[in-house]
Amino acid sequence: MRLHLRIFALLLLFFFAYQTQAQSLSTKSERAKKFFGNAQREFNLMNYAIAKKYLKKAISIDENFLEAYMLLGDVHKSLIERKEAIEVYTRVLERNTEKYPEVYYFMGLIYFELQQYQSAAKKFEYFLKTNTNHSDRLTDAAYLLECSKFAQKAVENPVPFEPVNVGNNINTTGNEYINSITSDELQMYFTGNNTIHGQKANNDRFYIAERKTISENWNPSQLAPNPLNTVENQGAMSITPDGRFLLLTGCHWINGYGSCDLYATEILEGKPGELKNLGVPPNSSQWDSQPSLAPDGRTLFFTSNRAGGFGKADIWKSRLMDDGTWSVPENLGNKINTSGDEIAPFIHADGKTLYFSSDRHTGMGGHDLYVSRLDEKGEWQSPENLGYPINTPDDQINIVVNTTGNKGYISANLPEGQGGFDIYSFQLHDEIRPQPVTYIKGLISDSRSQSPLEATLVLISLESGKEIIRSSTDKKNGEFLLCLPVDSDYALNVSCPGYLFYSQNFSLTEINTEADPYQLNISLNPIKTGEATTLRNVFFNVDKADLLPESVAELTKLVEFLKINASLKIEIGGHTDNIGGETYNLHLSEKRAKTVVNFLVNNGIESQRLTWKGYGYSRPVSENTTEQGRASNRRTEVLILEINQ
Repeated sequence: MRLHLRIFALLLLFFFAYQTQAQSLSTKSERAKKFFGNAQREFNLMNYAIAKKYLKKAISIDENFLEAYMLLGDVHKSLIERKEAIEVYTRVLERNTEKYPEVYYFMGLIYFELQQYQSAAKKFEYFLKTNTNHSDRLTDAAYLLECSKFAQKAVENPVPFEPVNVGNNINTTGNEYINSITSDELQMYFTGNNTIHGQKANNDRFYIAERKTISENWNPSQLAPNPLNTVENQGAMSITPDGRFLLLTGCHWINGYGSCDLYATEILEGKPGELKNLGVPPNSSQWDSQPSLAPDGRTLFFTSNRAGGFGKADIWKSRLMDDGTWSVPENLGNKINTSGDEIAPFIHADGKTLYFSSDRHTGMGGHDLYVSRLDEKGEWQSPENLGYPINTPDDQINIVVNTTGNKGYISANLPEGQGGFDIYSFQLHDEIRPQPVTYIKGLISDSRSQSPLEATLVLISLESGKEIIRSSTDKKNGEFLLCLPVDSDYALNVSCPGYLFYSQNFSLTEINTEADPYQLNISLNPIKTGEATTLRNVFFNVDKADLLPESVAELTKLVEFLKINASLKIEIGGHTDNIGGETYNLHLSEKRAKTVVNFLVNNGIESQRLTWKGYGYSRPVSENTTEQGRASNRRTEVLILEINQ
């Protein structure tokens, strides 16, 4: 709720409180009481100018008529005459500081709205010291005192902010709200409800704007193609980092479960496919909206006012299960969610940085924008306000950050805009930027025919063993695009029905954009007798045969593969570099192969399907003259011996 609306509602509550105490009015003059009664009637009818005249007459008869001053202050506030309201409330305190201590609270609210934060803080502090009633109001005063101190400091220490209007090919005299921007920043999705290109929208519609390069202006926006726009309301669209899926909100649709539901569509050959309701869960009988899918392709963040939250609207998350259903949503907790509204979550492509809007975290008033980051334990840190003047006393409702992490896009109602809410871009200052990300692009194909394959890719953090990204190749051309944080070690597993799975490990330290990605083309071997694949993410201690923890994820994938392909009999082969003697390396490679077999047996694979053999350094795949070559030779292989039908 905007602050001035909150003030008005509270003033009305206070007016009705002293209206019911007419028998204890502070004046003895019947004429003054009569004028006051007339003013009450006109105030109830919202005839504020007439009420003001009656109150001034009442005060002229009795200049100590406290209730008349209080109601006159309410009238001035209702007419947005803030300074006059302050003057009248000051007269109340000059005459009696004890009867209506709430006047300090209301003066604090008005000073806050006037952006006189030091004065607001003083009034809230005095109210908290002198008032022991109205526990809700005390809670609100304590919060606003914190906001007053924050706002004063924020204004004195502004953050860098130079918003650039994205232009009248997108913004109009109506409202435009940023939804999503593609990773190359050449396509923008947004919601609007004004006349664009001669088409008047009766409700919110999706639009798309394009440009050829990020240094050029945006071309005229167009209505998004069917089925994205319907005759009903829709909004809050989000595009996944790989550009493969769109998620959006549909309200009061025929197949919905609540007032608004979450939907998804796959982009095929540049066009959106059928819109599919995500089902229950994550949808509910309540309002579910504003989806944002993490780069792992499985964790969905969204806003909902369902039961079980901390306030009005909270941010929740749901995870896509292996069977294609969504898990029961989990509330992000009270570090993120408050007794107010938390809306518009945006999870960055780094998978760790969450931006959102809130009207109850410490801020400038109304809705402010915040950022929170996942720590090493997987817990959200306390949100950080993006600072002034990104946040102002007006509402800031959402932010989208490009994958590079240096630019934000917001919807804001600024004086220099086209009208209403417009879309702006701006450079993010360092403190609120996400972790740098890089791009991997490639093609999955058959090693024999070179035909593209529809394969599944799973990226795992070698440090934590946790799945970072699960994605798939394009059905038509076998291409894939992954976006992931830099300065980490990763294991990549690629699988496709009828093929041996492929594994790779790498450490990315350079930032590659989508325009210049890290290239990784992969060929899969079909499941045939004599075919082999290398387990590149199986690691042992130096000169030992005990597995390192980083090996578990890869071997677990091998267990899954063997359970799916139960007809296979395989050999686990151990290989070493040429450091050390031949006999020593032969024995070491055999012990390592046996260790892998033991892991498979302990995890449910029948021992009769498995054999092992150590090859030492007799079968190198690279030169042993460099460390890189020797590392390639230190490997574990899977060889298909038989396929029992």
